[in-house]
Amino acid sequence: MQPSLKELVLVLNTNYEPINVCTMRRAMGLIFSEKASMLQNGRGEIHTAREVYPAPSVIRLERMVRRPRPKVKLNKQEIFRRDHHTCQYCGRKDVELTLDHILPRRLGGRHSWDNLITACRACNHHKGGRVLVEAGMQLLSQPHAPAASAQYIFGRYLAENTDWDSFIVGW
Repeated sequence: MQPSLKELVLVLNTNYEPINVCTMRRAMGLIFSEKASMLQNGRGEIHTAREVYPAPSVIRLERMVRRPRPKVKLNKQEIFRRDHHTCQYCGRKDVELTLDHILPRRLGGRHSWDNLITACRACNHHKGGRVLVEAGMQLLSQPHAPAASAQYIFGRYLAENTDWDSFIVGW
């Protein structure tokens, strides 16, 4: 079976640092224009009318791309991911989750990594606009900004692309 051109390919910088994930169509375009080379073929072959090409799983850019250090963006999905989709008050996973400000915004709490946590609707409602002491609640873990490591940034893709482990784990 021929792989789909929508499958994901890991893009490495010249120094083998993981920098992006793109589609196989984009990766093939980079390879044909000699801007990248294939490092790993874990997906079989792509057949055209006249040629057969190996389907890349990991490519490496030919020229170094300078970029700022990556940061994990503060958003609802990343808070849930950091907290492992678990309520930080009661520890339940199988419920609809919300975000909660540990120190409510009306009391000067900021919208930041160390003030936002994942909470189930029941715990969030119980806490309301109060501080933890007033509500008689405790956190299971102290919130913090996740490290912007390659393993964290590209970790969501590792379940489907196990052949990327050796390129991501070292960074």
